[in-house]
Amino acid sequence: MADLLTHLLVPYILLTVASWRVDWLDKRWVVVGMGGAAIPDLVKVGIVVDESTVEALLGIPFTYAPLSTLGGVLLLAGVITVAFERRHWRRVFGLVTFGGLTSLLLDGMRVYADGRASAWLYPFTNWRPPTPSLYVSSDPTVLVVALLAAGTVAVIDRRIQAGN
Repeated sequence: MADLLTHLLVPYILLTVASWRVDWLDKRWVVVGMGGAAIPDLVKVGIVVDESTVEALLGIPFTYAPLSTLGGVLLLAGVITVAFERRHWRRVFGLVTFGGLTSLLLDGMRVYADGRASAWLYPFTNWRPPTPSLYVSSDPTVLVVALLAAGTVAVIDRRIQAGN
């Protein structure tokens, strides 16, 4: 089940491991990257606020679908970036984008009925890449593996930090 928690754990694992070699990549920057992983899941806001409601408020056609694409990740990464001090913009944009990409890639490995992932490369292309079909959305194995890997990384990180 590649849900929000799984999407947050994957960049935690990757960025924490990277932080063992990259001096500036401390826990606060790992969290920034994790936040980017939540961007594609913002489409689920539609459960609470229907698209037609937003459409009526804005007076123009509206859909949440582009949020779970590369274009949506890049756009929201830019919006999030300007909330930080200017001297950190490049770092923040890179980390938020990285988190969003890990989420998109994880979703791209799901089983789709036609064997093709969603058009997550939009707006650059509408091409739907083939999926390796590694798991179905309801399979809890993905979450269990992510939790075990994150727990292992957390224990190792704590030992590394204690040694410093």
